[in-house]
Amino acid sequence: MYLIRKSPIKTFEFRQIFTLSDRFFTSTTTSLSRSSDRPNTAHYDELVNAAGKSGDFDELRRLLSKRVKDGFYNTTNTFNFVTRSDASPSAVAGLCETLASLDAGVVRKGAFDALVARLCKIGRVDESLLVIDAMVRAECGLGASTFHHVIKALTRRNEVDGAWRVVDRMRELGVSPDATVFNHFLATHCAAGDVEAAAAVLGRMVGQGQGQGLKPDGRTYDALVLGACRAGKVEGALVVLRRMEDDGVPMLLSTRLYVVDALLSLGYYDQAVRFVRVYGGRDTWLDAESFGCLATRLMKLNRMEEARMVLDEMRTRGLEIRDTLKSLLNRL
Repeated sequence: MYLIRKSPIKTFEFRQIFTLSDRFFTSTTTSLSRSSDRPNTAHYDELVNAAGKSGDFDELRRLLSKRVKDGFYNTTNTFNFVTRSDASPSAVAGLCETLASLDAGVVRKGAFDALVARLCKIGRVDESLLVIDAMVRAECGLGASTFHHVIKALTRRNEVDGAWRVVDRMRELGVSPDATVFNHFLATHCAAGDVEAAAAVLGRMVGQGQGQGLKPDGRTYDALVLGACRAGKVEGALVVLRRMEDDGVPMLLSTRLYVVDALLSLGYYDQAVRFVRVYGGRDTWLDAESFGCLATRLMKLNRMEEARMVLDEMRTRGLEIRDTLKSLLNRL
């Protein structure tokens, strides 16, 4: 099986393969931790959640504004007080009114975005869309990133049709979907090995909007390689990698490991070693992880000769060998 070779690829048809200032402060509701005189992101989240649970929306408004001015932006934990059990849709609507009264710009939009993310995280996607409607009324200036958590939540639940309806809603609001939006669709289809659906998504991605097509990024290629491997098309995955290299897109660790796992599952042990060698020499951390994971997998498959070869290669390249790998090595 002739898998690894350095030859330029002039054309590429995807369908053939798949036919994200520290300042001192005091609070009227919660004092700073005794271990530090300085605020931090986690402490602001704690304060915001305390205000939210107590229903003190004036304090909530003050904290959401102050944290951004102090350089501590909202996180996925900012609205943890919004839970499945104690925050009804009407309570969320009331919270949106509070957020709409925040200073325009980063403060207001950041708070709304964090609320959307929280609702999606706990599975209340329909309410997250109502929050987005509130953002429109509050003139927050929507962007594609506002919708990322919504699309991700729906595609992970395999509600693909619902996710496409959200994309249609984005366009109605004048927001063009970005590569991340399409990548969520690709990840879902590729993980399921649905090559036809993945090819259709890619076609929509690169061909959307009169000359405004999007270029695949690292996550796009990662999903395509996974899909090819899941479909048993390892050589197709290598073609995708060549295109990725030609486009100058850095490879993710997961992308390499999809190919490694596919080759090992087929019994192509030497080719797996050769593959990691060919793509080595560009990123020390990535090389150490790739060679290390390959060695561990080979040991688990009782392919000790190949594992020893990989470890020798790591030493020759001066790559870090983790303690767990050293422990396994001592058993050889």
